[in-house]
Amino acid sequence: MEVMPEDLPHPSKDEIRIEAVLHALADPVRLTIVRELASCVDGATCGTFELPISKSTRTHHVRALREAGVVNVRPEGTSRIVTLRRDDLDSLYPGLLNGVLAARQ
Repeated sequence: MEVMPEDLPHPSKDEIRIEAVLHALADPVRLTIVRELASCVDGATCGTFELPISKSTRTHHVRALREAGVVNVRPEGTSRIVTLRRDDLDSLYPGLLNGVLAARQ
């Protein structure tokens, strides 16, 4: 595990496993977050997404995505910016992310 600023562990590209990615993407809330991030080139803060869940639940879902290697979370001031690890995922699993994003909601 690679340790990023503020000790948020992110799996390195070589540590990302398809089982973890698919498990993370199987949750409807996490899939909604990923769909939102796909249209945010520079990433977004967790609070940007309109979801009918509490802040702590939102944090849980972002953490699950981060630990699976689907997103990167970096501190910026008092916020944390979440970005999709599209390049890593496309390199490891070509077409997976595009297929998931294109699937009917």
